[in-house]
Amino acid sequence: MGAAMLSGVITEILIPVAAVVGIAFALLQWLLVSAVKLSPERQPPAGGNKKNGFAADFLIEEEEGLNDHNIVVKCAEIQKAISEGSSPSLAFLVCYRATSFLFTEYQYVGVFMAVFAVLIFLFLGSVEGFSTKSQPCTYSKDKYCKPALANAVFSTVSFLLGAVTSVVSGFLGMKIATYANARTTLEARKGVGKAFITAFRSGAVMGFLLAANGLLVLYIAINLFKLYYGDDWEGLFEAITGYGLGGSSMALFGRVGGGIYTKAADVGADLVGKVERNIPEDDPRNPAVIADNVGDNVGDIAGMGSDLFGSYAESSCAALVVASISSFGINHDFTAMCYPLLISSMGIIVCLITTLFATDFFEIKAVKDIEPALKRQLIISTALMTGGIGIVSWIALPSSFTIFNFVSIFVSFSLAAMYGIAVAALGMLSTIATGLAIDAYGPISDNAGGIAEMAGMSHRIRERTDALDAAGNTTAAIGKVAAISTVDVLTPKVFIGLIVGAMLPYWFSAMTMKSVGRAALEMVEEVRRQFNSIPGLMEGTAKPDYATCVKISTDASIKEMIPPGALVMLTPLIVGTFFGVETLSGVLAGALVSGVQIAISASNTGGAWDNAKKYIEAGASEHARALGPKGSDAHKAAVIGDTIGDPLKDTSGPSLNILIKLMAVESLVFAPFFAAHGGLLFKIL
Repeated sequence: MGAAMLSGVITEILIPVAAVVGIAFALLQWLLVSAVKLSPERQPPAGGNKKNGFAADFLIEEEEGLNDHNIVVKCAEIQKAISEGSSPSLAFLVCYRATSFLFTEYQYVGVFMAVFAVLIFLFLGSVEGFSTKSQPCTYSKDKYCKPALANAVFSTVSFLLGAVTSVVSGFLGMKIATYANARTTLEARKGVGKAFITAFRSGAVMGFLLAANGLLVLYIAINLFKLYYGDDWEGLFEAITGYGLGGSSMALFGRVGGGIYTKAADVGADLVGKVERNIPEDDPRNPAVIADNVGDNVGDIAGMGSDLFGSYAESSCAALVVASISSFGINHDFTAMCYPLLISSMGIIVCLITTLFATDFFEIKAVKDIEPALKRQLIISTALMTGGIGIVSWIALPSSFTIFNFVSIFVSFSLAAMYGIAVAALGMLSTIATGLAIDAYGPISDNAGGIAEMAGMSHRIRERTDALDAAGNTTAAIGKVAAISTVDVLTPKVFIGLIVGAMLPYWFSAMTMKSVGRAALEMVEEVRRQFNSIPGLMEGTAKPDYATCVKISTDASIKEMIPPGALVMLTPLIVGTFFGVETLSGVLAGALVSGVQIAISASNTGGAWDNAKKYIEAGASEHARALGPKGSDAHKAAVIGDTIGDPLKDTSGPSLNILIKLMAVESLVFAPFFAAHGGLLFKIL
């Protein structure tokens, strides 16, 4: 077996350097966004600036006779109300923090982390009866590897590390989004190009921070664990799989909890506001409007950030585990072992170059330029990454490759193709910084439109922010899933697992949809009550009780996220412990097949309903205008359809992605216990 061209020392330098470059680029984008001041002072430059659709230095509001000072103050206060929870002079806004919801959610998540960490330690420690004696290695009985108790300890530590990193990723994403939304609104006054750059740079901050932090923390953890494990790559990467489990378990609560929060507020606000009261979206008279805007941040930003971090961590850990049981691990080839991390490092550099095409190399002069600019991001990043992976493969991989069977792969068979498939999954996520920048850009633009509406800005400003949001919805990539399983379906144990696994996504989807429905119904009743009982609310002379609506969303999301979370987390433990690894492999395969189909169907169906509503509201074609303006029967019917489509595409669909991958990585972490003590029911019978 030939050695890799890239030395181990250079590898150890390149990976953290790429992560630091990613963090530095994120900070640079944040500084550029910060240049947009939320203050009424304005120093107009000499001469006109026509770049990026900004055809005149005078603001549109001033041309239309509106007071710029009041507009900027309102935008700043609305942003503070959504983010921090204080609005000293904006009387019509009752503050509630997005951070407040996350802190409440994290209290429950913290309890889960502690309990599940104990379970990991107890399950894995009991594999060898909590023995501290070294055991013969799986790949070579002549060598001794670290005891099972060490695997239990380090798996627990890596689980907690992954969970904390995931929480931080979601929290940072939410703070960045709330920091950028009002700035995007203000920049929209200067032209759609200015607003696009602000929103996209804000998304890039989140994307690069998440990708770089995830890589850096994983790399540091590997090197710290290596101090104990030495050349025992099998044991080291078996323990590091807890990092992926921690990341995805937090993503489950972020996606489900955040999804229930935002969709309950969104559906409640739409049904009463648009259908019954015929008032515009994000109208400050609607009591649910603040909860809706907060929900955009906690669900579409914080939840999505945790979700993509979980996918990234799992794919990296899976590729590292397969590499550790191959000839790379046997021959202690550090560079080849770190090939998955080198791919992620190359991805950061590629995404950095790609981002410049959107913010610096091309100008957005009109609405029609937005969607092509976003699509260019996907095309350029894919093309550059293809070449980048070729370069990394050439310098980092040896000339030959052999793989060995291992207990963490549930069904014994030749694993020749496993490493390639595992790395392929990582390849799909290698451009995560660009993908997340596009994903985060959409909710930021949506929030910017809401702020424009609440601040009483020109309808032309709202049209621009809506155009930004619509292009983001069209371009945003659906979360990718990669899971691999080969099983003998003729075995009764496996067949039972297949049937049960195929039912799980339907059960899970029903639970999340019912959760949103219950919370939305409560929200509808509260909004109706306020419209009926508060004199002057419809006329705009009285202020609504925003805080009650926010509390409804908060309480519902915390309460309703527990049953779906328990279903996902407990299924592998129960099946593996009582029915064994064969049945568990069937469950995973069944959940994968049906889950992918349902997730794609939910996302496409929900997106169609959502876009039908926006199609009528935009009135961009003769057919759309023939269906009627906002408030027409066709529009009301589309709004009702959207109340089903929104939870489908934003709650159930994305959460199914987590169900599939979380059950898989949880099974991988607990594989030693299932192999040693699983199938208790069959042993008793």
